[in-house]
Amino acid sequence: MSRLKSLQEMFKRYRRPGDIVFATTFLLMSLFLLSQIESQSPWRGTRQIFSQPAFWPTVSLAAMTFFAFLHFLSSAWSLRRPGRWQEVWQWVRALEYAGWFLVYVAVVPRLGYLPTTMLAAVLLALRAGYRRPRHLVSLLVLGVVIVITFRGFLQVRIPAGAIYEYLPASIRVFWLTYL
Repeated sequence: MSRLKSLQEMFKRYRRPGDIVFATTFLLMSLFLLSQIESQSPWRGTRQIFSQPAFWPTVSLAAMTFFAFLHFLSSAWSLRRPGRWQEVWQWVRALEYAGWFLVYVAVVPRLGYLPTTMLAAVLLALRAGYRRPRHLVSLLVLGVVIVITFRGFLQVRIPAGAIYEYLPASIRVFWLTYL
C-alpha cells in the first residue's frame, strides 16, 4: 500500500445532498453583504488604514466571500449525489418552527403570556405527535412553571395580554404583574 497520495486524492470531496444549494446561497449572501459595505461602514480619509471603521468589516466580508467562492467551486466540481431537493425540503420544513415562534410572539400581547405559553406548548406537542392526556397535562403544568419562573422569579418584562383587562379588578393586578 502506498502512503503517497496525489493532491487530487488528498482533497477529494464528496458532495452532500443540498451542498450546492447551500454553497450558492451562501456565496450570493456574502456577495450582497460585500456590495453593501460602502453604505454601511464609512472610510475616513484622515486615518491610518487599520483604524478605519470600514477596514475590519471589509476584511471579514472579503474573506467570507473568498471562502464561499471556494466552497461553491468545490461543490460544483464534486461528484453529484442524489437527494438534493429532499435535503432542501428538510431545511424548509425546519422553518415551520420559526413560523410557530412568530405566531407565538404575535399572540402574547393579545392573549397574555400564561395562556399563550400553555397553548403553544400543547399545540407544539400535538404537532410533534404527542396525543396522550398525560403528556398534554404535563405540558400545561410546564407552561405555568415557565411563566412563573420568568415573570415571577426572574422579573423578565413581557407585555401583559390585552385579555387581562377583562378580569375582575381584584385579580387583574396579580395577573398583569406575575402572569
